[in-house]
Amino acid sequence: MNDSSNPLPHYVFASPEIAERNEKKTKEGLYSLAEAEIFWRDRYTFLHNNGYILRPRYHPDWKPSWLGTNRKPIFCEDSIMLSEPHIIDATRTRPAGARVAIKRAERSSREIEIAKYLSTSRPIENHAVELIALLQDPFDPRLCLMIMPYLRPFNDPEFITTGEVVDFVAQTLEGLVYLHNQGVAHRDIGAANLMMDGRPLYPHDHHPMRLNHSSDGVFELTPLSRTEHPVRYYFIDFGLSSLFRQGEPPIVLGRAGRDKEVPELSSEVPYNAYKVDVFALGNLYYKEFLLKYHGLSFLQSLIDSMKRRIPDQRPTAEAARTQFYSIYATLDSPLLRWRLRPRTESAPERVVYDTVAVAKEGIYHLKRLMS
Repeated sequence: MNDSSNPLPHYVFASPEIAERNEKKTKEGLYSLAEAEIFWRDRYTFLHNNGYILRPRYHPDWKPSWLGTNRKPIFCEDSIMLSEPHIIDATRTRPAGARVAIKRAERSSREIEIAKYLSTSRPIENHAVELIALLQDPFDPRLCLMIMPYLRPFNDPEFITTGEVVDFVAQTLEGLVYLHNQGVAHRDIGAANLMMDGRPLYPHDHHPMRLNHSSDGVFELTPLSRTEHPVRYYFIDFGLSSLFRQGEPPIVLGRAGRDKEVPELSSEVPYNAYKVDVFALGNLYYKEFLLKYHGLSFLQSLIDSMKRRIPDQRPTAEAARTQFYSIYATLDSPLLRWRLRPRTESAPERVVYDTVAVAKEGIYHLKRLMS
């Protein structure tokens, strides 16, 4: 029950009438495990024995923590359900507390083959998500459980400065060059398949499902700046990817992939899978940055070349990276530190935010002079 010593905010608690109603709805099944969650509950003990602990909601003996209290269920961590049925978060027992993502996959899938291949060497240029471990599913011989680092969407929280966008472009081009040099075409590049290690932005952790809240799901968090606390970006989900042997041409068939705007996708006419990756990444830059923010026109020529309709006229990933660094060499430090201005921003908002940005730039130079 709520008392004066409880550190939780008042909005976490319900009136006796509401608490009674919540308890009734809970017992009627409102917060019961979904079918996809039952899959993971049934593997709780197996995963624990292998060093991975699921959240309390998935313990075989779970009982909702709010029953018998006046806590609102939505502010209880164990009420938070999965958003993706095939993936769940967990913490490692060694090193204690390190968070991972666990994905179920077909044992024979090329995703597993390519993930293993890309995890054998981890140079700085490798931006493919790492396969930490691979467990045979305890119940279904057709399935494996892929253990990977926990990541969050690359654009959550939003980008704040021009330099943060530039860093994202640099890292993703570096990662694409590495993939192609290793003979891997991703073939499914899109916003959902680029993620980041957000730990530098949330040094005190956050909830793995309620991303902008504390690990208990109660308090809304303010992330740190990517400019001052850089993050690392990763390509994920190699389920549609292709691996080519040395000297083998990267020619494929198929219409699958998130980006349906790639002009050459076909089930009848073969095409170059690497050039599809280049188009898709350029299209992502266009949709996520040029369409959303002012002040990024310096990326236009790069994006235009990556999105050329004729595949042979597009640059390779290596050539696109070279083009990017030629552009980067023309940018000055104040521009990189300058705030991104959303295209939806009103004139009064622009005046206020630009004033704040000018003040921050002044503080930056003052600190440099003092040091």
